[in-house]
Amino acid sequence: MHRLTIAFPWIVSFFSIIGLTYPPIITWFNGNLITLGLGGIMLGMGLTLNTSDFLNVLKRPKWVIIGLCLQFVIMPFLGYSLAKIFELSPLFSVGIILVSSCPGGTASNVIAYLAKAEVALSVSMTACSTFLAVIITPFLTFKLSGSYLEIPAEGLFYSTLKVILIPVSLGILLNRYLPKVVSKIIPFAPPFAVLLICFIVGSIVGQGKEIIIESGFRLLVALIFLHIFGFVIGFTISWFTFKNWKVAKTISIEVGMQNSGLGVVLARENFSSPLVAIPSALSSLIHSLLGSFFVSLFKNKN
Repeated sequence: MHRLTIAFPWIVSFFSIIGLTYPPIITWFNGNLITLGLGGIMLGMGLTLNTSDFLNVLKRPKWVIIGLCLQFVIMPFLGYSLAKIFELSPLFSVGIILVSSCPGGTASNVIAYLAKAEVALSVSMTACSTFLAVIITPFLTFKLSGSYLEIPAEGLFYSTLKVILIPVSLGILLNRYLPKVVSKIIPFAPPFAVLLICFIVGSIVGQGKEIIIESGFRLLVALIFLHIFGFVIGFTISWFTFKNWKVAKTISIEVGMQNSGLGVVLARENFSSPLVAIPSALSSLIHSLLGSFFVSLFKNKN
C-alpha cells in the first residue's frame, strides 16, 4: 500500500498517457463519478485528521499563517499573471486561476513525509487551507477571473462546501467516535485516494485530448512555471522568515502543490465547457512530478 502511494507521480503519468492514447479506456469515469471520487478522497483526508492537527496551529501560529498567506496570495497571483503572460485562452485562463486558488491536498502530506519535512505542520496547513477554501477559493476565482468569463460565485461556493466541508467533517467525526473502525480503514485510504485522483486526471486528459495536443503547449509551460515558482517562492520567503530548513521545505511543498482534484470538480460543475477542467488535471500531473524531484533534492538535507 505504501509503495503505491509513493509511486503516485508515475501512476498518474501512466493514467494521463492512457487518456491521451486510448481515451475510451478511462473517459467512462466522468460526471458524478468524478464528484464522488473527490468526495471519497476528502473523506479519506478527514479520517486521518483529529483535533490535535488543528491545535498544533496554536503551538506554531506564525508558521501556519505565513504558509497560508503564501498559498492563497502567491499562487493565485502567479496563476493570474501567467495566464496573461502566456496569452492563454479565456477558458484555460479561468482554469489556471481556479487551480492556483485551491488549497493544499493530501499529496503534499505524502511529499512532506518523503522529503523528511515537518509532517505535522504539513497536515495542519492542509487541514486549515482545506476549510478556508470553502470561502477563499470561490472568492479568488470570482475576483481574478471575472474579466474572462461570467463566474458563478455562488455555485463555486456550494460545490466547494459539498465536496470539502461535508466529507472532511464526516471523516473527522468518524475518527473521533469510531476510532477502532477507522484504524482498520486508514491503511487503505492513501492508495485508494491515489487511484481515485489518477482516474480523475486520466479522464479529464482523455476528454480534452484534441485540444491538449493542438493548443496545450503554452498551458503546459505556464503550469510548469506556476508550480516551480510556487515551490521556490514558498521556500525562499519562509527560509528568510524562520531560518528553519525543515519548516521552509514544508511550506514550500504546501505552496507548490494544490488540491487539483477539487479544481477539476469545481470546473466541471460550474462551467459548461470541459476545457476549464484541463488545467487542474494537468496541474496534478506536473506538481506530482515536481514534488518527486523536490524529494530527491532535499530529503537528505535538514
